[in-house]
Amino acid sequence: MAGKAGKQSRPRKAEKDEEEQPLLQAVLVADSFNRRFFPISKDQPRALLPLANVSMIDYTLEFLTSTGVQETFVFCCWMSSKIKEHLQKSKWCRPTSPNVVHVITSDLYRSLGDVLRDVDAKALVRSDFLLVYGDVVSNIDVSQALQEHRQRRKMEKNISVMTMIFKESPPGHKTRCEDDDIIVAMDSKSKRILHYQRAQALKKLHFPMNIFHSGSDEFEIRFDLLDCHISICSPQVSIRLQKMTLSVVTCLFMNSCTHSRHNVYREPGVSLGHGSQMEENVLIGRNTMIGANCTISNTVIGANCVIGDNVTLDRAYIWNRVHIANDVKVKQSVICDNVEVKHGVVLNEQCVLAYNVVVGPDITLQEGTVLSMHHPDEEDDEDEDEFLSDDDVGHSKDKTKQKVFNPAEVGSEGKGYRWKTSSLDDTEEDELAECIWGLALNPDPESDSESEVSEGSHDLGSHPASPELDDVKVFQNEVHGTLQRGLDENISCDNLVLEINSLKYAYNISLKEVMQILIRVVLEFPFHQQGAQISTAQYSSHLLPLLKKWAPVFKNYVKRPQDQLDCLASMEEVFLERETHWAALVKVLMSMYQLEILEEEGIMSWFRQSTTTDKSQQLRRNQGLLKFIQWIEEAEESSEGDE
Repeated sequence: MAGKAGKQSRPRKAEKDEEEQPLLQAVLVADSFNRRFFPISKDQPRALLPLANVSMIDYTLEFLTSTGVQETFVFCCWMSSKIKEHLQKSKWCRPTSPNVVHVITSDLYRSLGDVLRDVDAKALVRSDFLLVYGDVVSNIDVSQALQEHRQRRKMEKNISVMTMIFKESPPGHKTRCEDDDIIVAMDSKSKRILHYQRAQALKKLHFPMNIFHSGSDEFEIRFDLLDCHISICSPQVSIRLQKMTLSVVTCLFMNSCTHSRHNVYREPGVSLGHGSQMEENVLIGRNTMIGANCTISNTVIGANCVIGDNVTLDRAYIWNRVHIANDVKVKQSVICDNVEVKHGVVLNEQCVLAYNVVVGPDITLQEGTVLSMHHPDEEDDEDEDEFLSDDDVGHSKDKTKQKVFNPAEVGSEGKGYRWKTSSLDDTEEDELAECIWGLALNPDPESDSESEVSEGSHDLGSHPASPELDDVKVFQNEVHGTLQRGLDENISCDNLVLEINSLKYAYNISLKEVMQILIRVVLEFPFHQQGAQISTAQYSSHLLPLLKKWAPVFKNYVKRPQDQLDCLASMEEVFLERETHWAALVKVLMSMYQLEILEEEGIMSWFRQSTTTDKSQQLRRNQGLLKFIQWIEEAEESSEGDE
């Protein structure tokens, strides 16, 4: 009987523990409290700006829901009515939503401290909560961090605890810019943060002496961390952080898209004209019409857009209801909602056309041009405009009608004004542009004046800047590891392609580079397996079965005539480094031809290319290769004769 009673007590205890499990809540701050995205964010709050045709705040809410958040409080100030309207129309405010969203608005919020003060005053949070901004894109698994946070809370009762989530990102990495540079001093054992300081534009750093007397036996100073702007907080932390300002694509749209090769996604209703090519990494929104003979690569196009004929879009971000006329060229630029780009316009890199702007016809905008329907004088006249109510903001819109558009800036039929941020000097504006567009690391600039030095200060200027990591080399090593694991674990080619594609995005590698690196990795595989001194016969006998096994992987990346030329060029480059194994080139070409990875026309085009080096010409005079080319030519003639 005692045993039965014991068995019955366990489920009751489990039920009790389940009942006591606190509801996971989140505080989402849908305001940045800065003007970095002006003039675009003068017409649309930053949390509603689109990424891959999905508003940023939807990515944030999707991330919170995936982590187990069941209740989210969205705090907004600037254009709060637009955010509230967007959320009320979204799935997040439906009764079936697993994450209950409450929108709280106020014209008085000026900082994160104001928001946290209101969280405390309204007693909204009852347990640990996640604190994020409304433009966080992430798929981080926070379960371990949440578990560690709760464990610390148990060990340090009645003590305010906040767990900040960082990602290792060395200086120079493409995910960092100067605004992200931080110095963190932490206890090596407990990982407690002893000091947090932004390092932007600082030549000397100041460390308070109390970190040396914090009781830590050992602490470390880190400059390789990226703040993810995701924090796990205890309810009491809102009081402690009132004066502190904390300074990452999910599959939201995939269900409605059709996917084709080279990462091309199309929503329903897309019309594509004759001769138009979507080369790689393209997303097109619903009911968008694209004319004839257009070339589109690395571009996102929104819904209900009209693109004319002979248009070139390269690294372009086209939002909704945009009209682009014939013979337009756009490079690495942003075009916002309801913009019209007339015939013959050229947008050079880093141009921004804000809402409702009209440009053209036949005008070229120089690099870095920003056009807006807001006159730049408005920023001086209405310095507090960002913190007015939504009704008051509307009063300022009529002022632009009194200004005259400059045809030299927007074209003879254009509408808009050249925007320049008056609060930044030229140097600061260049640095901001580099952070947004370039994401490059500059060497530490010489300071005109010496910063004040306190006890424990460290001079950063005495150390050279860290070199940028070679992502291509790291990617090559990762591909080799993936293929090796594919052999060891007999992973299917479809899954290998998925893994390689995920690596492509992680290291920001182009499709052409993926294919070239794949060729190099496979051709060098026998050398890694059996050593550099293997004979040509041993090399061929080891390589040819691999080519057959991984043929579907190659076919995923070698599709167009240009792909075949790039593939052969990479193959040539490898064999030029291995002159003793030139005889194997013929067997490799024959194998890839028989596997239908390479075609006759591609091989002949490569062979007939005018080469620039004597060694390339010498390779083409190899007797085995010449006989293979002759055989290809005879096969072509025989095929033509049969027709």
